[in-house]
Amino acid sequence: MDSKMPTNIPASSLDFLKQLKENNNREWFNDNKDLYLKEYDAIEKFAESLLQELRNHDVIETVSGKKSLHRIYRDTRFSKDKTPYKTNWSGGFKRATALRRGGYYFHIEPGNSFIAGGFWAPNTEDIKRIREDISFDPEPLRKIINSKSFVKTFGSLQGEQLKKAPKGFDTTDEAIDLLRYKQFLLIRKFADAEVLSSSFLKEADQTFKNMRPFFDYMSEVLTTDANGEQLPGLS
Repeated sequence: MDSKMPTNIPASSLDFLKQLKENNNREWFNDNKDLYLKEYDAIEKFAESLLQELRNHDVIETVSGKKSLHRIYRDTRFSKDKTPYKTNWSGGFKRATALRRGGYYFHIEPGNSFIAGGFWAPNTEDIKRIREDISFDPEPLRKIINSKSFVKTFGSLQGEQLKKAPKGFDTTDEAIDLLRYKQFLLIRKFADAEVLSSSFLKEADQTFKNMRPFFDYMSEVLTTDANGEQLPGLS
């Protein structure tokens, strides 16, 4: 990694988002396009630095910080909110190969910044396999989410939950609290001052690193059969 590459997020990047929130229209954005591009460049450099740190402890498919970034333009086709621009910087990193499950995400927004990861919308087959494994033996997952590192970093497992037991599972199952999850999310929030500090890159990367026990558990569940053999077609 280039030692001269900026790794901190400048205060101007948050200031731009605040201005955009107050002037969320195409005329203002077009008039301030140069300012947007300047701040976008700073976020791209941060994302590239974060990617390089992440590669020190995981295998990542995402090829560059730029490729990790999400568009600032909102898709308003099916939304009642017709404001054209997002008021945050965000991006995600994809783990390499079908054997490594789980994804990394960062979200930078004044008053609402966070580092996150996990499974946002697991498909029907995946959620069934996860629930069956949890019901068979919930202790491996409980050990992970009750560990000091997990609790200190994320507090608790997050994500939407069913109000009742999922189909095929009993309400008296000892792991019913875990079986109701529809999403499996790990989220750590950061104050604006933390985001702008020189240590944010290190803290963001450490947050990603602390997700690994959870990712390793989920990867094993989703890529092996009941005998621990790799599922066909995965590599």
